[in-house]
Amino acid sequence: MLYFSKLRIIFVSFICLFFIFIASNNLLSTDKKLIDKKINLGLDLQGGSYLLLEIDNTPVIEQKLQNATSLIRTYFKEKGIRIGNLTLSGKKISFTVENQFKQNVKNEFENENSEINPYYPRFKSHQFDLTVLENLFELSFSKQGIIELKNSSQDQALEIVRRRIDEIGTNEPNILKRGNDRVLVELPGLDDPMRIKSLLGKTANLTFRFVSNNNQDSFGVEKLKYENGLDEDFVSKRIILSGENLLDAQPRMDNQTNETVVSFTLDRVGAKRFGKATSSNIGRKLAIILDGKIISAPVIRDTIASGSGQISGGFTFQSATDLSLLLRSGALPAPLNIIEERTVGPDLGQDSINAGMIALIIGFALVIIFIFIKYKTFGLITNITLIINLLILLGILTLFEATLTLPGIAGIILTVGMAVDANVLIFERIKEELKNEKNNIIAFDSGYIKSRTAILDANITTLLAAIILFFMGSGPIKGFSVTLGVGIFTTLFSVYFIARLLTSIYVTKNKDKEALI
Repeated sequence: MLYFSKLRIIFVSFICLFFIFIASNNLLSTDKKLIDKKINLGLDLQGGSYLLLEIDNTPVIEQKLQNATSLIRTYFKEKGIRIGNLTLSGKKISFTVENQFKQNVKNEFENENSEINPYYPRFKSHQFDLTVLENLFELSFSKQGIIELKNSSQDQALEIVRRRIDEIGTNEPNILKRGNDRVLVELPGLDDPMRIKSLLGKTANLTFRFVSNNNQDSFGVEKLKYENGLDEDFVSKRIILSGENLLDAQPRMDNQTNETVVSFTLDRVGAKRFGKATSSNIGRKLAIILDGKIISAPVIRDTIASGSGQISGGFTFQSATDLSLLLRSGALPAPLNIIEERTVGPDLGQDSINAGMIALIIGFALVIIFIFIKYKTFGLITNITLIINLLILLGILTLFEATLTLPGIAGIILTVGMAVDANVLIFERIKEELKNEKNNIIAFDSGYIKSRTAILDANITTLLAAIILFFMGSGPIKGFSVTLGVGIFTTLFSVYFIARLLTSIYVTKNKDKEALI
């Protein structure tokens, strides 16, 4: 029946008032709001920067192959199997095996239970392809191995890019995968992307290595330039510490030199290793290297056992802040190259907002006028319900601090249309019931009940489409699917609770009146 208990009336009223109150946050500019939440505008509405980054996986592949080369050398030496001419050329590892060990080597690579497989599971079929030409063995990444490596690099890059951008405090960044080697970054409200580009363009691979003027260093040496691009030094290839041992990094002012420095704190393993290295190398220069360039190379004056230190290099406070951020967020697994960038100006964003709002207002006004002319009092009830439905939808989006885009506005407009459609179905069904039923209350109640199946079918199929768009789409498509999906639930709530409540009040008071609709 059309009867609503007091508890249900209170529940419906509370839901409506609560979400209307939440939605009002978008119109209030005061700092004294009880709930500090609002809808954020997307890149196409607010303006901002768009960056498409491509991951260069070549260094990752080379590093993995170098690790595999070391593993193969050590592993077969421990097994007593002699291999020769172990080289890494291009993207292939090659080595020769004496005839007496040939089958043993093949078994080690192909046997899933081999002890080598904890490092590289299912060597032949999973990550690597093994080619045997007489006594020559060649090992290279399989297609599946390359795909898995790219996916892994992309996942790591996505997380680190997100950390770096979050550290800056950019509002509602949109960071998404593109293919298996690209990352899309959308930064609403950011007009100058130069700092972001600088931060994302650095791999932030930090190492501590000793300066060595002895070319006979057992670990080998290499010549590296300082950041100024002029000076250079020979440094040992032996890595004392890496960025993985860093717990924290912060910009500081050195009270003695009045210079901006980056202070860092090491984890337990790093502190122990750093203390041991500095205690036995007092008087030597320790190079601090970031992405292949020497930032500074201070002389070790005393043992550093505290697990903390500082990096100096003529920093400004801004550059020290950025370096600290890079070190805290961790090193990227591979370099990122910016292959596309766009800046959307705020004027374009405002034009988009105005166009969307005008479309919404015109569409909403035409619907309200049509419904009122068609159904009179019940048209007024429908219009009140539509407005409350829209406010509840905005309230839910505000509560979750959703990002609104142009497709999202389209989803809201579509929600209004679907809400009207549901009410039209109900009222037309009520007209049919009134032809056979003289009792207005029974006719109206039957109209709501018998139209329910058609309304649910229409909304559920639309909801399924919205869910598919959400999981299969990205960016603006997701924005459309979110507003459409939430709009379906608010529509069903407004039709079967708000509109039905208002209808029941009117019909109950005018139950003996003829031609109610």
